[in-house]
Amino acid sequence: MAPASHADDQLGPSVWGVSDGRAGNAAQVRAVMRALSSTGRWMQIAHIAGAGHRETPIVLTPRAPWTLLPGSNWPMPLAALPKEQRSLFQPPFPDVWIAAGRRSAPYTARVRELSGGRTLTVQILDPKTSADKFDLLVVPQHDDVTGSNVIQTVGSPSHFAADDIESAGQAFADLADEQGKSCIVILGGNSKAHRFTEAAADRLEAQLAALAQQKWRLRITASRRTPVEIVARFRAFSDKVGARFWSGPQDGQNPYLAWLLYSDAAIVTEDSANMLSDAAWHALPIHIARLEGSSPKFDRLHESLISRGCARWFDGTLSHWQYPPLREADRVADAIIEKLIARHPQPALKDVKDQSVVLPDWLE
Repeated sequence: MAPASHADDQLGPSVWGVSDGRAGNAAQVRAVMRALSSTGRWMQIAHIAGAGHRETPIVLTPRAPWTLLPGSNWPMPLAALPKEQRSLFQPPFPDVWIAAGRRSAPYTARVRELSGGRTLTVQILDPKTSADKFDLLVVPQHDDVTGSNVIQTVGSPSHFAADDIESAGQAFADLADEQGKSCIVILGGNSKAHRFTEAAADRLEAQLAALAQQKWRLRITASRRTPVEIVARFRAFSDKVGARFWSGPQDGQNPYLAWLLYSDAAIVTEDSANMLSDAAWHALPIHIARLEGSSPKFDRLHESLISRGCARWFDGTLSHWQYPPLREADRVADAIIEKLIARHPQPALKDVKDQSVVLPDWLE
């Protein structure tokens, strides 16, 4: 990804966003990049004359047999990539490389080597290898990874740009009149640790039906991992109780951000760090809905959100409470800024009128 450019304008540093194609991983990279591109931060690093600017994100797709092994043990990792992706690993290298997902980690380390350490490498999520291979390693607190260059986050780094919030607020302005007893319900799905079983759906539907009877305005959205039968079930439920429902373009414009913006509480299934963190970014009282299954890692995630005051377990009732919004992508972006300025000290400004800054327009 790269800032909008003009021939004679200062571009600032080149920043590449990289993922393994998984939606959740790409979302975390995008969140950090958007936080980095905020006006206040970009002005601090706009003096860096980067090279190798890109306008599209990078998706790396290593193949078997490499993917059958831990990334730390991959021999000749570039050989695992299709030819067109291998061509990325040549000068000019970016000033900042931000990647997420275990399968991207070998390439983050490789870019650091190939650039002679000039590229600031940021790896998001536990790569299951030494943190020393990266300049910054960003891992959730519940992964219990430590190190001098490790940033532990509560949940996932989420970020919503001011322009996106304004656009969503205008597109769904009618929701502003429906605040007060309004609740966004975010449905996850099956994962390694959790299953959205029929029994879990029975329990949640009964709880939501009781809330609807209490005049709560329910706004229900499904994720990519929500089983088809669960989507169908809660779509029918929404029609029955007069709730709003969205699971894809067939339901119209995506209201997700507006629902987060204009709701008074959130019910989020326990299976997704990203979804829980999105609600915490907006400081919504989060009620964690149980599915079937568990894991020590997710137990620690839930406890970190509960101990910070962001969440409580959903027992069928909704409560109101306040806590500072969870802005972990901002914290990561600040750490990147600090390291970039250490490498590229800001010049003294002699004539403010002669300084021009072009802000980036990160693409989806």
